[in-house]
Amino acid sequence: MTQDYIQKNKDKFLEELFEFIKIPSISADLSFKKDVLKAASFLEQNLKEIGVDNVELFPTDGYPIVYGEKKIDVNLPTILVYGHYDVQPADPYELWDSDPFNPIIKQTDIHPDGAIFARGACDDKGQMFMHVKAFEAMYKSGELSCNVKFMFEGEEEVGSKNLEKFVRSNVELLKADVVLVSDTGIINNETPSICVGLRGLSYVEVEVVGPNRDLHSGLYGGAVGNPINILSKMIASLHNEDGSINIPGFYSNVVEVSEKDRSEMAKAPFDLKEYQTDLSVDEVFGEKGYSTNERNSIRPSLDVNGIWGGYIGEGAKTVLPSKAYAKISMRLVPNQSSKEITQLFINHFENIAPPYVKVKITPHHGGEGVVIPTNFPAFLAAKKAMEKTFGKTPIPVRSGGSIPIVPMFEEVLGLKTILLGFGLDSDVIHSPNEHFGLFNFYKGIETIPYFYQNLADLKSK
Repeated sequence: MTQDYIQKNKDKFLEELFEFIKIPSISADLSFKKDVLKAASFLEQNLKEIGVDNVELFPTDGYPIVYGEKKIDVNLPTILVYGHYDVQPADPYELWDSDPFNPIIKQTDIHPDGAIFARGACDDKGQMFMHVKAFEAMYKSGELSCNVKFMFEGEEEVGSKNLEKFVRSNVELLKADVVLVSDTGIINNETPSICVGLRGLSYVEVEVVGPNRDLHSGLYGGAVGNPINILSKMIASLHNEDGSINIPGFYSNVVEVSEKDRSEMAKAPFDLKEYQTDLSVDEVFGEKGYSTNERNSIRPSLDVNGIWGGYIGEGAKTVLPSKAYAKISMRLVPNQSSKEITQLFINHFENIAPPYVKVKITPHHGGEGVVIPTNFPAFLAAKKAMEKTFGKTPIPVRSGGSIPIVPMFEEVLGLKTILLGFGLDSDVIHSPNEHFGLFNFYKGIETIPYFYQNLADLKSK
């Protein structure tokens, strides 16, 4: 019944998703405030229309939390579905092949059945809307097998500024058995996978100050420390020649992944030459002793995300700058504390600064890494659901990305999270021409009801 409903309503689901995507709900830009609120109202109305109870917009200090629930039996499991309705800015618009907020379907080599090209198509409107439509199909068909609570926020792309406060204030309201999130992906459309690990994050901004004003590089060059030169040397010293991070104590709490687990991870299909070709690089780089997929998932990393200072306009201006800046992110593995790593970085960076400059370090947002066990009921339910719709056993994989709310859910609510994503790396989220395959959108809607049923069956045993 549920699957029949899905097949009959595919066009309707897509039309509704298009309507949702057309709202430019960019949380990082206050000029789009009305649009972000409009996206929240869209979800509120859609949830009410499909039979969700107690739908409410909970105000926060930023954008509202969209909440709704359907309780059918206290003896059945309760699933807390999380997603976000805000999107990344679409800039630079000139790099898009089509209007980022006027979704279109185009065929690609990876998506011969077509893909939706638009900002938010994958991250996260398309993926969160799978859950809304899967619920609709289950409820309208009389086959809803679990209680469900929806919690959608509008600030994920700006660090979920108010979500934790809301969660901590509403522990009773959000009681559930598991959190279900679709904000990750699969290996490819032929190889299903489930994300079972995320890296943590420490993010800092550094400022290096030399002289009290910009100077003429001819009159002062060679006599005064140049902040850009010095910052560059300081950054270069953060890595050893073997690619490891040169901060005392950085690896103290890193748990080495077992050879058995590394062998399981290695079963995921990966073509190094194809990887290099896709990125237009002749060689990969990283910590010695680890493969590319291990470097970007089970090992910590440190990267400069931006660096600036001095004159960068057209033509020449022979200036010795007063200040130089950089933004630096460190991806962490479970057992590394983001607060501790941030402090280790601050201590080290201050220690290596030469006496002819001053440094200022400003910590930004961070979060903890997480590993999701593969032997608890909700994971087994997700695994079985993917086996049903893909005809293959999904491979457990660890992602190099960070979703700080996942460990927060465990800390505050005592709930583990199932990351049941259906996107692909090639969907280029956060970049121009973001897209989401029709295959992936519909496969998600088809798979989610099986997860509900499997979880209910496991609890009844």
